[in-house]
Amino acid sequence: MTASLDTLVTTLRTEGDRIAAMPADLLDAPVPTVPGWTLEDVVRHTGRVHRWVLARLDSDPDGGSPSERAPSLPHGPDCLGVYKESLDAMVDRLTSVDPETPAQTFVGRQNYGWWIRRQAHEVTVHRFDAADAVHAAGGPAPETADPLSAADGIDELTCVVYAHRVPPLPEELHGTTIHVHGTDTPDAEWLLELGPDGVRTRRSHEKATVALRGTAENLLLVLSRRRPLDGLEVFGDGTVAARLLDVARF
Repeated sequence: MTASLDTLVTTLRTEGDRIAAMPADLLDAPVPTVPGWTLEDVVRHTGRVHRWVLARLDSDPDGGSPSERAPSLPHGPDCLGVYKESLDAMVDRLTSVDPETPAQTFVGRQNYGWWIRRQAHEVTVHRFDAADAVHAAGGPAPETADPLSAADGIDELTCVVYAHRVPPLPEELHGTTIHVHGTDTPDAEWLLELGPDGVRTRRSHEKATVALRGTAENLLLVLSRRRPLDGLEVFGDGTVAARLLDVARF
């Protein structure tokens, strides 16, 4: 982890509040980077994820997933207020106990701190989805993300989410590597090794098949498929990074 839990709690609260404050009159605005989604879809999806997390916190840390689906949020302007309620309930729950308290997750038994981290980065990416929709509709450009939190988001995305959510990689990627280098935060370097077992990531500065260089925010958004690859400095065989991003649809 490259950011403290206090930083991640602040990120979760800040970015969640930004989603809750999106303009109600633009809920039908399309999200440029997520075809078929609108601003309302982002709000309702993220709120439902918060409720889904609460259900897991209520479950046996070593048990199976809850059988009931998390309830949906209402359509229309009411979704913003209900989103805020869902956010508040989840943040209050996550910060009310020792972060080492065991918790059920999609990668097995972890703890409350694991969920603080996962939700901070989930909300950050979806806040950019929402802000991009507003910006495309004539509103202001998205506010920047906290660099240290964004760097931690890269670490969590590549080490945890990529490792568990990316489908089997095509044979053409086996044996290739990607070096990711953040330019605005200390020690923000990773090596992604691609093989038949998927993506394995470690903190390292090494020569790779391709290197990606940029700010932590831009790297996080590119690796989350929210910004184009050509927005980064690319050294080496850029087709390897492009192919991984094409495969990493989850």
